[in-house]
Amino acid sequence: MFHYDNGLKLTAIDLAIDVRRRQPRAFVSHAHSDHTAPHELAFCTPATARMYQHRHGPRRTREMPFGQPLEWGRVRLTTYPAGHVYGSAMLLAETEGQSLLYTGDFKLSPSATAEPALLPRADVMVMECTFGDERYRLPPREQVIEELLNLVRAVLADGDTPVIYAYVLGKAQEVTRILTDAGIPVQQHALAHEISLLYEECGCPLGDFSLYKGRPRKGHAVVMPPRSQKSASVPLPRNSVTIAVTGWAADPRARYSLGVDYAIPLSDHADYDELLQAVEQVRPKVVYCTHGPASFVDDLQEAGYDARQLGRATALRLFR
Repeated sequence: MFHYDNGLKLTAIDLAIDVRRRQPRAFVSHAHSDHTAPHELAFCTPATARMYQHRHGPRRTREMPFGQPLEWGRVRLTTYPAGHVYGSAMLLAETEGQSLLYTGDFKLSPSATAEPALLPRADVMVMECTFGDERYRLPPREQVIEELLNLVRAVLADGDTPVIYAYVLGKAQEVTRILTDAGIPVQQHALAHEISLLYEECGCPLGDFSLYKGRPRKGHAVVMPPRSQKSASVPLPRNSVTIAVTGWAADPRARYSLGVDYAIPLSDHADYDELLQAVEQVRPKVVYCTHGPASFVDDLQEAGYDARQLGRATALRLFR
């Protein structure tokens, strides 16, 4: 049913899945740049279609709302919420009594902006395993949010400006919603602000946010792209305190490598325990792991699963 050719493809219908080079037809799980390309035709959820077109221009899309099957020859395709960013989707492919679930980037714990993840049963599971290392058992979400809010309030009380580094699609909107729900207004870098307007147009309100025009407003937090995104850099406000929000902050050294004053472990990816939980829920016969450490494959094998690393060495055609 699938094969690996420098990227995952459903063989019977020649459908690429999150492939980063232009394809005649491709499923796009969400609009982060490491999962997209300017395809001739992209299959995705309605919200992802808006963000995909924002990034790649007015390209053709076939919208796949959650839970509404699309029949394609002998294959049935159904999207399920992935819990990663707003509109992000898993893809379930079924044919002749057998099934494959592609998770894409996902998270099982709640999100302020993404739809709650829903995991269907499947015979084969291809899963994203970014935090497939025991070091990345993240603190409870409530604790992380409390840490973020307490820090932002303390910075504001000192008369300084909290500058929060967050990816412009997904994390920036979630942080904004967390802060505005707590009564803290937010100014956003232009790149994040463009996406936030799309979120609201698609039905995901973010509260009291506005465009950052180079001057911080009193009592406001400022949301910026990560420091690594050099092309989006703008001068920081005076007396700013920098905060990174990322699952990598589970490593105590993260704030030094990220070059920030504080690092908060707020993630939009499943942590180590959630990865194990996902496999337990899906109960696949075979698990293929991608975007994570090879050691996680060993961990799954020790737990009794038929787990393999996705790639040329483990490429497999199923259900031909």
